[in-house]
Amino acid sequence: MPTSEIKEKILNDIVFLGLRSTLGIIFIIHGIAKFNPGFSNFLTSIGIPIEMQIPIALAELIPGIFLILGIFSRLSAVIITIIMLGAIFIVKGAQSMTGDKGIEFDLILLAVSLVVMIIGPGRIALVQIIKKIPRYLH
Repeated sequence: MPTSEIKEKILNDIVFLGLRSTLGIIFIIHGIAKFNPGFSNFLTSIGIPIEMQIPIALAELIPGIFLILGIFSRLSAVIITIIMLGAIFIVKGAQSMTGDKGIEFDLILLAVSLVVMIIGPGRIALVQIIKKIPRYLH
């Protein structure tokens, strides 16, 4: 294999690790913020029961951690995809691309989660070390 191909593959692995980790960090931060009691007021204002606060927070926090570690990446991306579809259509009502209820950031997060869901964790991931996890859960 020529040296340029090896360098390109390593660069791709590093870029994908960065993409997966960035998505994970964003969801860890957003998940932690949802444990704030003020989030329950927001939920009731959009018609979602208060009891959903903890499940929503955990549905962002845990996949975020898994994405950074590189385990259960596809499953985590599926959960994040569902969250982002909810954010776009339920929370923001897909009203506009920019502004107060703009969905441009949500669309980027949705696109990244779809990429992770399709491609998997990449070669720089804990799942590559732990061989006991079934491939479809990578």
